[in-house]
Formats: sequence, structure tokens, C-alpha cells
Amino acid sequence: MPIDRRDFLKLSGFTALASSLPSIGYATDEPPVAVLPQTKADVALTIGTGLVEVAPGRIISTTTYNGQFPGPLLRFKAGRKVIVDIRNDTDTPEQLHWHGQFVPDAIDGAAEERTPYITAHGLRREVFVPGPSGLRFYHTHLRAGSDLSRGQYNGQVGAVYIEPKNDPGSYDREVFLVLKEFEPSFSQGGDMAQDFLTPTDVDPALKAVGEAAMKASLAKGMPHGYEVGYRVFTINGKMLGHGEPIRVKQGERVLFHVVNGSATEIRSLALPGHTFTVVALDGNPVPTPAPVPVLWLGTAERVSAIVTMNRPGVWVLGDLSDDDRGNGMGIVVEYAGAKGTPRWEKPPASRWDYRMFGKPEAHVPEPDEVIEMTFAKDNAADHGFNRWTVNGIAYDMHTMPVTRKLSLGRRYRLRLHNTTDDIHPVHLHRHSFELTRIAGHATAGVIKDVALLGGYQSMDLDFTADQPGLTLFHCHSQLHMDYGFMVLFDCA
Repeated sequence: MPIDRRDFLKLSGFTALASSLPSIGYATDEPPVAVLPQTKADVALTIGTGLVEVAPGRIISTTTYNGQFPGPLLRFKAGRKVIVDIRNDTDTPEQLHWHGQFVPDAIDGAAEERTPYITAHGLRREVFVPGPSGLRFYHTHLRAGSDLSRGQYNGQVGAVYIEPKNDPGSYDREVFLVLKEFEPSFSQGGDMAQDFLTPTDVDPALKAVGEAAMKASLAKGMPHGYEVGYRVFTINGKMLGHGEPIRVKQGERVLFHVVNGSATEIRSLALPGHTFTVVALDGNPVPTPAPVPVLWLGTAERVSAIVTMNRPGVWVLGDLSDDDRGNGMGIVVEYAGAKGTPRWEKPPASRWDYRMFGKPEAHVPEPDEVIEMTFAKDNAADHGFNRWTVNGIAYDMHTMPVTRKLSLGRRYRLRLHNTTDDIHPVHLHRHSFELTRIAGHATAGVIKDVALLGGYQSMDLDFTADQPGLTLFHCHSQLHMDYGFMVLFDCA
């Protein structure tokens, strides 16, 4: 069994005996000698300022892993222990979050879960067993607030692929894509609504609450709360047309692993004339692989999809937004022997529906307990920033209290109610959940760790509290989590 938080702190205290030793994260049953410095690390990551050349002559200075963006692709074997050394070459303490993995709270990489910080100019050694298999990723987990150089606004994002025991399908090769924006700035014009989710049912009661709150705020003369926009859009750190193309052959089956590394943005991705067959969501194989013309990914969502290359030419694989694609959110796909200017064509109209990947007739067991959570927005209430509340309370980022205790082994249903028109990518740390109801429609079989909750809609997420310790639940939009949209569970 993983050691508990008290034992972890004792073990971390061991490192204080000698300044030459790094701090230690520990997630195996082996004795502490297994993580002493003379043991060679499997992976070494350095957090520091790096330069990202997104286009010739256009260079962005940001915080990166190993001086590059995206950070190195990490490939692990499920169930095989790894040793990771993380060096922090910056002047501020850092956190590295192993998003989507079932690791102890002591090394999950969130201060709210009491993960020790990686000290400024310090070294932290973490030892853990990767899992579950599939596409995961790693990123910083700092509060940014009004500082657009901190948190997920910077370049601390890298993909993790944990080799599954069985392949997700027949394919010829893999391509990893990390979607990311740079040069953020604030505005107060109100966020643009997005209409791509199905089912489309809106709860009139939720809508009435949200619209009344916004109307009352604007009647007082309050401006719209701050939103974030970006000037530079990249795939794998390059603006459209400035990186190496994805070179393919006719008839080849390419498995695309896509990570939305954005701080705040929902992204779309289409390849004209081609179809994506989705085989996994957030790294978890779907019960029903299904073809779609467009991929949609909320902040921190991942999609693995196979494309059969059956339309020779030179194409733009890019975002549906003409503005975002025009400012870089795309990459060229080039067939062998094809020449010419990359082409973009608008894909056929479609909507994104998690249910198409599930098991429509599957039986969902009843939970041991239902936890109701209502999300609301206090417009511009915190120095011009929207304050986000869960059941009327904005999470206190200074005291970081436990919101609710859970019992290990019990099955919980998080029943989420959104009284805003914002789409929220909600994320549960250290666990996966099953989507069991979306906007009043039952579903089953889709396992995720981030899910898009539509505006004025409700959603049920079922999970078993099987990871002991502190577990964070929050909206993965940096702007929302920083201003209250968090809940902290304690599983014991």
C-alpha cells in the first residue's frame, strides 16, 4: 500500500538531515534506500525560463520543462516503478501535477492536497508507479491570479503516455499534438458563447438563477468580469506553417494523441476530408469507438483518435475558428509526393456528444451517496475578476480547507448544476469518473478525469473513492479555479 501523508512527511524530513539530498516523493512499498541520490533517475525535468521560437524571428520567453515546449514526451510502462528528478531553476516554489494518474496526494502536485513545493533552486525526487495506462500529461499547478506569467499561462506542459497492455486499435504510427496559446491578455468584454455540445437541453431554473444574478450585477454598473485572450496559437510549440509538417502516406493509419494544454480555452480540431475515429478519451479506451469530423477538447482534456489517410494532398489540421487558426492554431499534414499550398476546408456541421462513445444499454449501479454541487458566478466581484462559488462558497486559496470527507471504497455521484452560461471543464484529481447523466439524459461507460459541463446544464459523474488522502475537484480553467471554483475531498 502507498504510505500515508504522515509517513511521507517523516520521509521528507529525512532529507533535511543533509543539504546534499533532494526532497523525496514516495509511492512504492520499497524501503527509502530505493530513492537515495545515487540511484539514477529514469527521468530528469528542469523547470526554468526558456525561449520558444513559435515562428522564424518570433520568440516567446516563458517557463518551460527542459528549456523546450512542449516538455519532453514521457513514456512509462503501467505498473513499473519510475524515479523522476524535478529541478526548479526559478526563483519561486513550484508544483508539478501528474494529471490523470492514480498517485498519492503527497506527490500529485497540488498544494491544496498538501504536496510539498519544489523549492526555488531546489531538487525533488519522486518515485511512483505510473497508471492507469493511456494518455496523461504533466503541468504546473500554481495559482496565477492576475499574473499572466504564472500557472498554466506559461509553457509548463508535457505529454505522458503510459503503455497499455493492449493496443487501442490497429494503426501504423502515433503522433502527439499539444495545443497551446501564448501571449495572454485581459479584457472585460464578456466571453463568447460556444455552441457545440449535445445534448442541448437547458434547465430553465438554472438559467433563471444565472441570468438574474448577471442582470443585477450589470444594473449596479459593474463591468463584465475579466476574460483572457491570446495573440499566439501553437501546436507543438509552432504556429501554423512554421513547424515541420506531419508527413503521411496514402492508406496509413495514424493514431493522433491530442492534449489541450491551454490555461482557459476550449479547442477544436479538424482535418478536411478526413474522419477521426475516437478510441480513447482522457487516456481511457471508449466502449464504442466512433467516427467524428471534428474533435473538441476542453482545457486539459485528451483525445486519442485514428485517422486513415485516404485523401492525398497538403492539408491544414487546425481549429475551426478562422481567427485562431489564422494566428497559428494548426499544423500541416503532407502526403508523400504532394506539393502546393496547404488547404483548409470547413468540415461538415457536427456536435460533440460524449454519449456516442459510451454503452447506451449499460446498467449503472446506484451510488452509495449523491453529492449535490451548484456552481455560480459573482460577476466582477473580486477586483474585477469573476468570483466562482460551489454551493455558495468560493474556495479559500489561503487556508485551503477540506470541504468534505469521503469514505474509502464508497461509490459517490457528483451531481453538478451550472447556473452560468460558461462551459466548465471540471476535473477530479487522482481518480477517474464515469459519465452517467448529461443534461437529463442517461449514459454509461465513458470514463474520464475532465468533462465539459454545459451552460445552464446538470451532469452526473460517478466515482469510487479508492485513492486515500486529499483529492481536489475543480474547474480546469485557470481563471475559474484561481477565483474560487474548487472543492477539496479527504478520502479516509
